Amino acid sequence: MTKADIVERVADGTGLTKLETEAIVEGFLNTVIQSLRDGNGIEIRGFGSYRVKKKNSRYARNPRTGEKVFVDEHYVPTFKFSKDFKSAVDKGMKLKESNS
Repeated sequence: MTKADIVERVADGTGLTKLETEAIVEGFLNTVIQSLRDGNGIEIRGFGSYRVKKKNSRYARNPRTGEKVFVDEHYVPTFKFSKDFKSAVDKGMKLKESNS
């Protein structure tokens, strides 16, 4: 599913225009990015939480050449699904399998 697909489904479900829905989706995504850039986490109850984790500097290997490469410390965004989210996906997939 692409961002355009999400916009279409939300627009169909809310009665908003695709243009209005696209602005909302873009606003949400930009808010998440900006919050994480500012060092803030985001928690959406029943959905999950976004956090930023610091990765220490280390030596790694280039898989093609086997050459040892130094990787600077860096920060990566992470997402942890809520228990409700995981449960809903599990139930949906099991229902889908039983109907096949």
